[in-house]
Amino acid sequence: MVYEEPVTDYDHIVENCTCAFCGSNCDDLDYLVKGNHVVAVRHACRLGASKIMEDEDQRLKVPMMRDENGELQEVDWDTALDAAAELIANAVRPLFYGWSETSIECMKKGLELTEYVGAVIDNQATICHGPTVQAVQNVGYPLMSLGEVKNRADMVVYTGSNPMNAHPRHLARYSVFPRGWFRQRGRFDRTLVTWDPKFSDTAKMSDIWVPFEENGDYAFCNAIRAVLKGKELKEDVISGIPKQDIIDLTEEMKNVEFGALFFGLGLTHTLSKQRNIDIAIGLVQDLNAYTKWVLLPMRGHFNVNGFNIFMAYQMGFPYGVDFCRGYPRYMIGETTTVDLLNREEPDVFMVIAADPGAHFPGGANMHLANIPVIQIDIHWGPSTELADIVLPGTFIGVETAGTSYRMDSVPIHMKSAINPPETCREDEWIVNELYERVKKIKEEAK
Repeated sequence: MVYEEPVTDYDHIVENCTCAFCGSNCDDLDYLVKGNHVVAVRHACRLGASKIMEDEDQRLKVPMMRDENGELQEVDWDTALDAAAELIANAVRPLFYGWSETSIECMKKGLELTEYVGAVIDNQATICHGPTVQAVQNVGYPLMSLGEVKNRADMVVYTGSNPMNAHPRHLARYSVFPRGWFRQRGRFDRTLVTWDPKFSDTAKMSDIWVPFEENGDYAFCNAIRAVLKGKELKEDVISGIPKQDIIDLTEEMKNVEFGALFFGLGLTHTLSKQRNIDIAIGLVQDLNAYTKWVLLPMRGHFNVNGFNIFMAYQMGFPYGVDFCRGYPRYMIGETTTVDLLNREEPDVFMVIAADPGAHFPGGANMHLANIPVIQIDIHWGPSTELADIVLPGTFIGVETAGTSYRMDSVPIHMKSAINPPETCREDEWIVNELYERVKKIKEEAK
């Protein structure tokens, strides 16, 4: 590793900022600012620091629209907003997707616009932790705060995730290494367990690594539940794990004082989908007959959980909410984004703080190439190549203040540290302007 000299050339420090990268929402960062640019970040992981400091790379700075030759050309804000509002107002089946990397305040305006025009509103949970949300609706949610884990947990289990690479400060700040009220020695007072078919970086530093077979999570968790209930395992090897190892692990899990199970997309995207999460939640519920255990999904985008919480609070449904009948409806496979695009239903698509061009299947993107696409974002990406109108937003937590929800559903205020580029506008302002202009178009058409 190359040694990097500490940054000493800066004007001032903005303390206690919140990282806008992953669902850990680390709120102890210090931004070193010089000339309205963040030149260094203290306390952040490399992923978070890279996103914050290298924000100018491929930055969208001006509104753009495609000309008759199909090329994106700079236009003024009124022209771009009027064109976008006209598309939304005249759409029969508009779809608004994204929202996981913007603020709750922006989501509020987005929901007003969605309800007014009878659109569908959805976020990235539809292609990531959607099975988790479904399982929670089925069997409950033995939730906790990350502060409880830090102060109380003496066993931490990760499955279907690799936090050393995806959430680098999760172990250091919340779960394994920090000294807690009842875990004064930090790492030495905890047992770290990883259930993963692959010998990941997290598995390498674990006390126990359980390499069950791929797609073996459902049977493995069920085997632990059977042992907890006093049943005899009839097979000598289950999901590639010897029976005795399962019995020994179960005994260890029963005898801890406070256990925490963290799971990621590896659990939600294997063959059993949400049933994996059903069984994991059931396992935690069974363990609570012996000791205290809790469970938490490792959410990806910094406000993906915030959208689900906001929508569930406002409308009773967490994502994929359809207002085409004048009231909210929610049905997996019917009102979710990829399914709508595969059936070629939407005639206008607005994406905000997301990149479906990079993450959607080919069939969905083929339909996006055939309909008008409005993009609200801060960076150029594959979705920009699909967009007909581009509206440059601002960076929440760096250039604009706002509210986000951490992966454990704790709301956090994200302060602004620098001013946004003069030609960019806040996401909330953009969505509100679209709403006002769409209302004006609709009222004039009456």
